Amino acid sequence: MTDTLADAPPSLRSKTVATWLALLAGPLGAHRFYLYGWNDVWAWLHPLPTLVGALGLRRVAEFGLDDQLSWLLIPVLGFMVAGTMLQAIVYGLMPDERWHARYNAGRDLRTARPSGWAAIIGVILALLVGATVLMSTIAFSGQRYFEYQVEEARKLSQ
Repeated sequence: MTDTLADAPPSLRSKTVATWLALLAGPLGAHRFYLYGWNDVWAWLHPLPTLVGALGLRRVAEFGLDDQLSWLLIPVLGFMVAGTMLQAIVYGLMPDERWHARYNAGRDLRTARPSGWAAIIGVILALLVGATVLMSTIAFSGQRYFEYQVEEARKLSQ
């Protein structure tokens, strides 16, 4: 009898790897692919808003800050990045026992190691990146909104 990949027991899902995947490639859904596999619908939906937001950044580079469509697209990227940083924080701070019960249920945990400092460093970096991106997104959106309102008020007053 041949031993195929389908017959092999599934490997343990590492909390540290999931945290760092969410931190480094979360907007593309890498952490979801790692945890749930290639059939996860939510993982496949991550790249779409990320690319839409990246299009907003490209429009700013091409047309400048006066491009109104970029005002709508850039916050999509910001909220996507901030959301995946929040997911990295949740993964990294989840207790090991709860992690194994949720993502490694039914697997042999004898080879499981505690997550350690690498997950905590990932949480710290995710907090730093997520807070910066979220505050920048809110500031950019608010500034553009109020500039647009002032511009429209000037048009009405003339």
